[in-house]
Amino acid sequence: MNHPVVSALFPVVLLIAIGVLAGRLRWVGTAAVKDLSNLVFMVLAPALLFRTMATAHGGQLEIRPLAIYFAVALSVYFGVLAWLGFTRRSAVLALASMFSNTVMIGVPLVGLAYGERGLFTLFTLISVHALVLLTVATLVLEFAVAREGRAQGGQEPLPQRHLGLTVLLAVRNAVIHPVPLPILAGLLYAQTGWDIPLVIDKPLQLLGQAFGPIALVMVGVTLAANPVGASLREALVISLAKNLLHPVLMAAAGWALGLQGVPLAVMVIAASLPVGANVFLFSQRYQVAQDAVTATVAVSTGLALVTVSAVMLLLGLR
Repeated sequence: MNHPVVSALFPVVLLIAIGVLAGRLRWVGTAAVKDLSNLVFMVLAPALLFRTMATAHGGQLEIRPLAIYFAVALSVYFGVLAWLGFTRRSAVLALASMFSNTVMIGVPLVGLAYGERGLFTLFTLISVHALVLLTVATLVLEFAVAREGRAQGGQEPLPQRHLGLTVLLAVRNAVIHPVPLPILAGLLYAQTGWDIPLVIDKPLQLLGQAFGPIALVMVGVTLAANPVGASLREALVISLAKNLLHPVLMAAAGWALGLQGVPLAVMVIAASLPVGANVFLFSQRYQVAQDAVTATVAVSTGLALVTVSAVMLLLGLR
């Protein structure tokens, strides 16, 4: 239990297990998951994202490791997207293949393994992690929604809408959105140099702290109603892309471009972390691949006990 990987992953496994228990005992019904998802997506996540970006300072960012990390992550994303085809479902599954649980697992893991130097590098990543990856995913998903609307029709007269107008609508929907909007607002606030007033900062902090645990319990509740077995093969493929392909590509790119020491180790470990709960919330919001994403979060978290340990062993940490 004192191994950094076990210490970081066990709380996540336990929270998912609590959700499974609550679901099976019907303390939380599957009908309530949608309302809880709205609470997390519309209230808790924006508070966390705004506060994270509002306290970020551009002068502290280590640009080179970040540039390499995001180049690799987006390569994995668009590679999986091209492999699966351009749909809402594939966009969500592609997000699962490269979006890491950097906060709930990454912070305690890197803190135990590398101390303050490692945490500084990780925090620079966390400060823009959602800004880059979730904003790109939101844009892709909104374009996919617009494309599917044009192809299938429906209540809105999308097939008759000019392509340029469809693109503008997709961009607007991607910006006026519970993920990019608080990120941009927080980033703009950070440029003022002001601290967030304590009476505002404390509620934001509490809301942000509630995000991870509630999201993971929701994964467990959904898992109780939709066991992993039905989506095991798909979940295993996406989990292998997340837990193995992503860190291998990150390590190769880092070494090839001269990244060394703690920055390289932290970026590779961040890439090897299991799927973040944000992906589950995206599947809920866009009502697609919910069973597959739920199973992937569970499989990826379990697989991480082996893969993250292997990564840390190869990096010289036991």
